[in-house]
Amino acid sequence: MKHIVSVSLDEDTIVKIREILRNSSLRNKSHVVEEAVKKFWEGEGR
Repeated sequence: MKHIVSVSLDEDTIVKIREILRNSSLRNKSHVVEEAVKKFWEGEGR
């Protein structure tokens, strides 16, 4: 089950997310954030 959350991001982060969307197969901003959290959780952030 997916949950709706609200976050505030600075302009530079939004620009980077848009760039990621242009250059990847990710579907939308939510997908970008979800994948980033997964990578963080899998080891980069531990």
